[in-house]
Amino acid sequence: MADNWNEQIMAEFRANGGKVGGPFGHMTLLLLHTTGAKSGQPRVNPAGVFNIDGKMLIVASLAGADANPAWLHNLRANPNAHIEIGTDEYDVVARELPRDERDAAYARIVEQAPTFAEYETRTDRIIPVLELRRR
Repeated sequence: MADNWNEQIMAEFRANGGKVGGPFGHMTLLLLHTTGAKSGQPRVNPAGVFNIDGKMLIVASLAGADANPAWLHNLRANPNAHIEIGTDEYDVVARELPRDERDAAYARIVEQAPTFAEYETRTDRIIPVLELRRR
């Protein structure tokens, strides 16, 4: 189900110059290309992106699930990634924010997308936030 869901979002993203409708119509999305930590195979996942103080941030929320998304494990193993955003694409390096930076950034993300406050209530884990820097 999740793979099919992601495939539909990615197809819509690519067909519409990086725009999608439905539950993500109000957000900026990117397509995150990572390398599987175990498999070494290429992986692609849609992710919401936030611009906070000039930093491009993504949130490993998995809608508040108790487990981290697989792409986070992949980025922890290999922080070099590739993104598609709008009609542009380029290489990035991911940096997981330390707790103090993460907490401040998450509060700002919640201001832009209040649903992320709800995600925090669904899990006991600290939802990671990562900065993507263009390489």
